[in-house]
Amino acid sequence: MALTKHPIADLIARRGGLVIDGAMSTPLEAAGLNLNDTLWSAKALLECPDLVRKVHYDYYAAGANAVEACSYQATEAAFARKGIEKAEASRLIRLSGELVREAKNDVLLEHPEWDPADLLTAGSIGPYGAYLADGSEYTGAYDLTREEYYAFHQLRLDELLNSGMDILAIETQPRFDEIEALLAMIADRDITCWVTVTLKDGDMPDGTKLEVLAKCLDADPHVEAFGFNCVKREWVEPGLKRLSAYTDKPLVVYPNSGETYDPTTKTWHAQGVHEPDWNHYVPLWEHTGARCIGGCCRTLPKDIVQIAELLHRAAEKH
Repeated sequence: MALTKHPIADLIARRGGLVIDGAMSTPLEAAGLNLNDTLWSAKALLECPDLVRKVHYDYYAAGANAVEACSYQATEAAFARKGIEKAEASRLIRLSGELVREAKNDVLLEHPEWDPADLLTAGSIGPYGAYLADGSEYTGAYDLTREEYYAFHQLRLDELLNSGMDILAIETQPRFDEIEALLAMIADRDITCWVTVTLKDGDMPDGTKLEVLAKCLDADPHVEAFGFNCVKREWVEPGLKRLSAYTDKPLVVYPNSGETYDPTTKTWHAQGVHEPDWNHYVPLWEHTGARCIGGCCRTLPKDIVQIAELLHRAAEKH
């Protein structure tokens, strides 16, 4: 099927850059929700969908152009593990898309002067490793067949498309074969995506070299942009340099906040007072080819306000 829409490319052509939202789990936890659960942020679809909608609204209001549905952990298998049948799982996944669309409509009612084309809804597609809930999205320590990947991702993909997402965010991916499977699943769909991977020792966790990844994603017409998410900020620039040597597509970066995670205590620790902040990193990444920038774990709307200002300032210089 020929693609009729290229929302990322169109938005960057108009505005020079695209601001992605921040974490979903962090504002949910700040509001008092306990996410110590295998469903993680998808638990909120069951318990407090109105809060999910508010978080989406807050990110749009903070300056995000692309806001992701709360579907990262929302899969048929994850819900089945909780005793939730397929029909209800379908409804919940579709709801995740509907909530971000409603938040977009809410913020446009508040700001009628804003261009609706500047606000995108993105369906989040996390890896199989996220379902395992053991950190496998950072190790890639699993091995499925192409058919098994299809079976795992199919319901979520279908329902996100049914909910009317503008784009897909294939994110936090540790394995090249899983990315290939997901791209095969959307090959005959009239929708584009961005693809972001995690890193280990400078390459993908499964050992795939970034150069191999870049060549594959550069050649796929459904991939509008690609890069990294849920990584340390200091890892980003070297990775961007390697990707940019093999593509002219815009690069994507939404790393963690700069805090350090202790897997033993499952707690985050603040960065040092003199550690570089967004003021240092965002212009650096933009200079290295990143046109789509946001935040991942431990970021909040206040971070997106700052990132948006810095990215817009950089875009004005071009």
